[in-house]
Amino acid sequence: MMTIMQKNSTTPNRKEQTHDRIVDVASRAIRRSGYSGTGVADIMKEAGLTHGGFYAHFESRDALLAEAASRACADSAALVSSVVASAPPGKVLQAMMAAYLAPEHIADIETGCPLAALASEVPRQAEPVRQVADSYIKKMIEAFAYQMPDRSPPEANQQAMALLCSLIGTTVLARAVADPELSAALCAATMKQFAETAG
Repeated sequence: MMTIMQKNSTTPNRKEQTHDRIVDVASRAIRRSGYSGTGVADIMKEAGLTHGGFYAHFESRDALLAEAASRACADSAALVSSVVASAPPGKVLQAMMAAYLAPEHIADIETGCPLAALASEVPRQAEPVRQVADSYIKKMIEAFAYQMPDRSPPEANQQAMALLCSLIGTTVLARAVADPELSAALCAATMKQFAETAG
């Protein structure tokens, strides 16, 4: 009896670990290859699992994509939090911008901000995926606006929206160009443009 109880208590944990591994692989895959370029069979293979096991964890591909997008957003938010925590007082917004436009973030699309990697594809996705994007965009706007206490809330919110749009657009273009000098110049131009906002 005791052995049976122990087996039952470990099964969900193993299933949760497997589920977590699939979501982790998918969160990197969507940023690397886009939603349309990410197939269930490839994700399961990369996770070291068979395609047949997919439906033990997800109702559909869209369910996986929504969870993968949520994980990608959570990973990105954790990075933002670490930048905020380590920035000197009065330099948080500048540090956030610098981290977003850093060469490492530009180069590593697979672990970078999901908005810069996937925004153009979101309108063609199922509603749960779109809701994840909406929620994360709002959180990013709030995070930037929070670092502008000297502005009125409406002004800070508007400036945060403009800043987020600029950072995402700059990142997309900096990744798109083949010339590394042009890529760096695009990032530098955006940093300079928003230097006053960042203080």
